[in-house]
Amino acid sequence: MVDKITLAFVLGAVLVLGSFGPNIVTMIQTAEGHGVQAQLQSRFIRIEDETFNRQSLQTGEVLTLSGAFVSLVDSDMRAWSSIFSESTNAGNRWEILARDPPGNVFDIPGNDVVDYEISARALEPGVYHVHTQLNIEHVGPGLGPGQTVVVEGEPILKPIPYTNIAYQSIIIAVGYVITFATRPWQVI
Repeated sequence: MVDKITLAFVLGAVLVLGSFGPNIVTMIQTAEGHGVQAQLQSRFIRIEDETFNRQSLQTGEVLTLSGAFVSLVDSDMRAWSSIFSESTNAGNRWEILARDPPGNVFDIPGNDVVDYEISARALEPGVYHVHTQLNIEHVGPGLGPGQTVVVEGEPILKPIPYTNIAYQSIIIAVGYVITFATRPWQVI
C-alpha cells in the first residue's frame, strides 16, 4: 500500500512540475539594463555626454549624435563608431554622412578622452530609439544611453548599385576559376 501511495505521489509531482515548471521559470525575472552591455561600458571605454541635435525630423534631414569616448584602460584601442537604432519596422533606416574622428577605424589612446560626432540622414519614417554604437577591436560593441527620435515623411529609396554588384560578381567568379584551376579537389 505504501508503494502505491509513493508511486502516486511521485507521478503527481512529475505531472505538476512538468505542467507548471516552465511557467515558474518564466516568472523569475532577469536583470537587464537598456543600452548597457555587460562589463564593456565599465571596463574598457565609456560613451559619455551623448547628445542629439534633434528629437524629431523629416526624412532626408540629418540627425547628429555627439559626445565623448572615455578610455578606462592604459593601452591604446582601435575602434569604429556607428549608430544603432531600434524600431518596429525593418530596413536601412539611416545613411551615415560623416564621422568625427574621420575614417572607418580610429585609435583611442589609453586613459584619454576622444570627442565624437556622427551625422546620419533619415531614410524611413518611424519612431526609433537611437544609440551611439562603438565597436572596439577584439572586445565587441557598446551602446550609449540613447534617445527616442521620431522621423516623419515619405521613405527615401536609395538606388541599387548594380555596377558594384556586377563588379563583385566578376571578382568572385575569377576567384572560383583560379581555385578550380589550381585546386579542383576543393571545389568539387
